[in-house]
Amino acid sequence: MAPAATETASRDAREWRSPLPWILPVAAALWALLGTGTPARDIALYGVYFLLAIVVPGTLVFRALFGSRGNWPEDLTLGTAAGLVVMLAGWALGAAFGLQSLLIGWPVLVVLPFLLVPGLRRCWRRGAGDPLPLGWHWAMAAVLLLVILWLATVFQDFPLPPVRFEYYKDLYYHLALVHEMTRSMPFQVPQLAGYELRYHYLSDADLATASMVTGIAPATLLFRLWFLAVTVAGVFAFATLARVVSGRWWAAPVAAAAGFAGQAVSFGSAAATFNSGGPVSLLSPSQDIAMPLIALFTVIAVDRLRGRPLGWGWAFLPPLAVACAGSKASVLPPLAAGLAAAGVVTLWRTRKLPWAAAGLFGVAVSGMLFGARFFAGGGAGVLQPQPLGTLRWLAPYTQTLGVDDGPRWGGLVPPGIQNAGTTGRAFIAWVLIWALLLQAPRLIGLALPPRSRGTGDPALPLIAGTLLAGLGATWVFWHPTASQVYFFAGVIPFGAVLAAWSLADRARSWRVPVAGAVAGALCAVLLPGVDPPARTVSAWAWTLAVPLLRLAAITAVVVVVVLVVWRGRARRALPVALIAATLGAGVASYTVQNAEAVTVPAAPRGDPRYQVTPLEMRAAFWLDAHAGENDLVATNVHCRPMSATTPCDARAFWVAGLGGRRTLVESWGYSDQAVARNGVRDRVYFYQPAPDRALFALNQRAFSTGDPAVVARLRDDYGVRWLFADSRAGTVAPALAQVATERLRLGTVTIYELGRQSG
Repeated sequence: MAPAATETASRDAREWRSPLPWILPVAAALWALLGTGTPARDIALYGVYFLLAIVVPGTLVFRALFGSRGNWPEDLTLGTAAGLVVMLAGWALGAAFGLQSLLIGWPVLVVLPFLLVPGLRRCWRRGAGDPLPLGWHWAMAAVLLLVILWLATVFQDFPLPPVRFEYYKDLYYHLALVHEMTRSMPFQVPQLAGYELRYHYLSDADLATASMVTGIAPATLLFRLWFLAVTVAGVFAFATLARVVSGRWWAAPVAAAAGFAGQAVSFGSAAATFNSGGPVSLLSPSQDIAMPLIALFTVIAVDRLRGRPLGWGWAFLPPLAVACAGSKASVLPPLAAGLAAAGVVTLWRTRKLPWAAAGLFGVAVSGMLFGARFFAGGGAGVLQPQPLGTLRWLAPYTQTLGVDDGPRWGGLVPPGIQNAGTTGRAFIAWVLIWALLLQAPRLIGLALPPRSRGTGDPALPLIAGTLLAGLGATWVFWHPTASQVYFFAGVIPFGAVLAAWSLADRARSWRVPVAGAVAGALCAVLLPGVDPPARTVSAWAWTLAVPLLRLAAITAVVVVVVLVVWRGRARRALPVALIAATLGAGVASYTVQNAEAVTVPAAPRGDPRYQVTPLEMRAAFWLDAHAGENDLVATNVHCRPMSATTPCDARAFWVAGLGGRRTLVESWGYSDQAVARNGVRDRVYFYQPAPDRALFALNQRAFSTGDPAVVARLRDDYGVRWLFADSRAGTVAPALAQVATERLRLGTVTIYELGRQSG
């Protein structure tokens, strides 16, 4: 056989074998989904939707604008991220013109030109280049198994409703936004009808689109299918970025494992660090969808900075930037800083204007400005400059110097630091150092960057600058509920990419990285943690020091062994071993925790006072099934716990979230008006009173008295069509049955329907 024919046959054989490694993670995903109550029909339906509505159109658009990466996995990965943008564009058009019912045809409109236009048919085929080696497939499948192990623990911890459970309040908030995104613009705050919605809601829009097209319940999508899909998309997108910047295929699984199947080092007290988990979380769907989007933007930016022309691809970047800003406001600013760093470094090295970096920076800033105008709400406005403000969420500080800081901003530095003496300030420095040391799996690439920095590669200042900016913003800003940590959460995968790139650039064989990873994993698993004996500065200082002293002793032994075994190569081997050990420690910590957690059976979570009962959930689902799409609901549910009055933690959200309809006044804890009052009477913003106290009082009188005149005002003046009354939240007057039609009585909930306004 001719050499060319032999090579072609070999390449085809590798491509044919490449699906085999994925059988196990696919089976694991099905086990995780089916084992936690996800309907098999919904799994199949969403799989078809995601493939045909997201992956296929997005891959075609990506190849048309940016060309093929030369292999199917990376084309499909980046195409999936592009497909999210394409589908969001279709949703925006539908919401703007009231055409959401036609969304099922949007992917067809996108794909049609690729079938009819001869010049676009090439986009159905992989471009020139070699496929990824079989090792890439096996390694990425192994990483995906670790990610699915973590997802299985999440699915187990959050059962599908209806069930007696205390869901995290933001999940109800997002479910309400998903329903809101099925309506036409302009959007309103679903828990506070009539108020303009300003929030980064594009993750909810994507969920709403999937629900409208497939008919799958929003809770099933959010808690299971959508969350799994966008998490996997983020894993593969950053793996692609790692291979692109490093040029080594095995950097992809290393970065994916470190970024999404790893965590901060956990020996010692985890309470001493910030954001010990990963970059995605069920509790923040906005963060989840932002990961594949920002990775796609970065891959495109790296290509352009390295001299690859974008052509018509420039037209795709502004919508991509808007999608990033509308998904999570904290992801674009660090990337913009990284682009600025790349431009400055290029200017310094070449003495030429960095037009590519300037153009990309301009697109990123434009997206940020658009997002600030149309998406950012009051929560973002509470973000204040306060260096070291993140200490106010770390136990060593909050239990000692910061015990009296309170919910207010408190000045340019935390109040506890302002009054600290010399010993206190030394302790603060020690806590800061320790918190950063625990983040070594994310930051090691900054200490030991790729050696290619001498070649002037603009990708290095881009990735490193993005990581530094996210880290810096986390420690420079303050937010009353610690939302500044999302700046760092969004750049965790960038830190993994930088570390994997440095490892790939330095390693000359597999022996040293493997040995280092094993050593780091053993240290993380075997080193015991230490709890402080007392909540004092001296006790905490010693608690943080003990694990570090143990680690220093072990490190000294390892260094001696490396010097003896590798001798002349020790100078090269030590940095490689250190990077691998640090990454191995992070992955091992997370894997062991997840393996233990997945064996623990799920149990009802939280304080019964905060739990929503299955009957209450079923009542809300009944409302969703029987109320008109734009019907307005009044409810007496406002607080957590429901029986609370003053102060009221106004983050109930579940009536709008599960009931699917706008409420006149449900919970206002995240409203712009409440957030703006943060710190008033020394209370955090979600304990502030309702924005319209007169309307709130009117709403309450309707339920507590059943006064016909009050109920008539709700109906005639405000357009209320339904009353959702829960006796757990307060007194429900029997007289309501005289002025409204009882439609459902289920447990503690009674639902009444009001006649429509006459005339």
